Amino acid sequence: MKRIAITGGIGSGKSTVCRLLAEVGGVAVYDSDTRAREVMNSHPQVVREVSALFGPEAYGPSGLNRPLVAERVFGNEELLGKLNAIVHPRVVEDFEAWVEEQSGDYVVLESAILFTSPLVGHYDLAVAVDAPVEVRVKRCVARDGAEPEQVRLRMARQMSSEEMCRRADRVIHNDGNCPLLPQVEELNRFIIKQK
Repeated sequence: MKRIAITGGIGSGKSTVCRLLAEVGGVAVYDSDTRAREVMNSHPQVVREVSALFGPEAYGPSGLNRPLVAERVFGNEELLGKLNAIVHPRVVEDFEAWVEEQSGDYVVLESAILFTSPLVGHYDLAVAVDAPVEVRVKRCVARDGAEPEQVRLRMARQMSSEEMCRRADRVIHNDGNCPLLPQVEELNRFIIKQK
């Protein structure tokens, strides 16, 4: 079964592209961000290691204390690297187990950090979703209620759109001018032809 990876920076519209692919292709989507949160809350070894790294306050009655962890890793590359070393390999295991349970022509892997994660090599085709910075900022402000400066700070910590597009096998333009659905339909046809 083919594995199609969809990536893009914050506000690029990668989740929208994944949703459209699921509708057009009738395929399942693995949202690596959501699954990583589940792994951090449910995998016993991950819970133990994250607790050892951040202390007993890392988890509360409702699971991972996300604000505390986010605050501690913000600007601390070493600590973020240690957290990623705990979580990312388990997400890869989770993805592989998930793929085994799926059926259909292909599956979709959604990941914002595709090219800097251990998921590299676990897909057949990488697609970058690209949009101009100002469009992305407006989308995030509207969607999350974030301040534009906060969005730009988050963008600055991500791989640039130019680099993602360079590394991807295909690019979908989501600038608000190029209709998205025809591009997704064409991508679906391309994937199915690759069998």
